Amino acid sequence: MLPFESSVVTIISLSTPIILVVIGETITEKSGVINLSIEGTLLITALTAFAVSVTTGSPFLGFLCAGFVGSIAALVIILCDTKLGMDQIAVGFVLTIFLGKLSSFLGKEYVRIPGPYFQKLSIPILKDIPYIGPSFFDQNILVIFSFLMIPLTWYFIEKTRLGLIVKAVGENPVSAENRGINPEKVRIIATVIGGIIIGFGGAAFSLHAKFGWSENHTGNYGWICLAIVIFGGWNPIRAAIGAYSFGVFQIIALKMQSVALGLTQVLPLIPFPLMILTLIFIQRFNRSDRTTSLPKILNAFFGGQSPENIGKPLEKK
Repeated sequence: MLPFESSVVTIISLSTPIILVVIGETITEKSGVINLSIEGTLLITALTAFAVSVTTGSPFLGFLCAGFVGSIAALVIILCDTKLGMDQIAVGFVLTIFLGKLSSFLGKEYVRIPGPYFQKLSIPILKDIPYIGPSFFDQNILVIFSFLMIPLTWYFIEKTRLGLIVKAVGENPVSAENRGINPEKVRIIATVIGGIIIGFGGAAFSLHAKFGWSENHTGNYGWICLAIVIFGGWNPIRAAIGAYSFGVFQIIALKMQSVALGLTQVLPLIPFPLMILTLIFIQRFNRSDRTTSLPKILNAFFGGQSPENIGKPLEKK
């Protein structure tokens, strides 16, 4: 495998959990809910996936259990919002701290031990296509799943009736309710589905990208995922591009370590500020009038819009 080809494979592989997280959060925020428990959810779901996999010998079961735990964390946020009238942002912060500490406490016996992992699914002939083959047709099921979720999520949000209902609730829940839609029910379902996919992202950390378990295993990636969703304009495709861009920055930082040995402690942190600066630049570009002149097909795929009622509690009749 050529060096460039190998780098592409690594970028796609490392970006898998980030792709899943930003897709899950995009679905959640499209309904008007902000899940700020992402970092804590990633930690507890990464631990859940690895612990269940080690205990049962089945990484697939660990993957499913992580999704279930992610849905529970999301359900707590949305029920505190819709049923108890609590601020969803505050609840998310509290959950992040609580779940992070809980994962450290429960995960002590699983630190740096071996466990089962997903095998590669190599598709004959297709896997031998230069550049494309190893990246798309010689990966494990988690990577392939993350590929598929990008167009499927975009299609769901933009082209299906259910997706339009989710967007309507995020934009104007009162108007949606006047049309016979139950905003509370829609928000609960969208938030739980988003939580499941975020949980899958946590599983992808411990069963794939950073195999195993250790304290602070997800390395504050939850916050960068939240930034990608926001600056990605709540668009699954643009958010995915942001996730892969972060993977590029990670590879650059890794390769620079072999050149600048004295900066080995600093270089792994470089992708984070670089990603934030890149996303800010993209956001400023999208605010200009130039995006309106793009061809319709490009606007359909890369355009993004903030839900008007994001983070706001539902008004009770």
